[in-house]
Amino acid sequence: MLERLQLLVIRAQIWRDEHGQDLIEYALMAGFVAVSAGAVMPGIATSISRIFSKVASTMTRAAATS
Repeated sequence: MLERLQLLVIRAQIWRDEHGQDLIEYALMAGFVAVSAGAVMPGIATSISRIFSKVASTMTRAAATS
């Protein structure tokens, strides 16, 4: 019974934890701005694509090492 109560408390704490939420929102907004800029100005679409590719490869390498 006590273990189940502790598990419920931990789940509630995780559910309410909002750390990192702002970072995700800023990242989504930056991505939206970049995609919008690429749609409006096709000349920079290649640069934006290159940046996203670099970010994706860096994240893939980071995930593989952890």
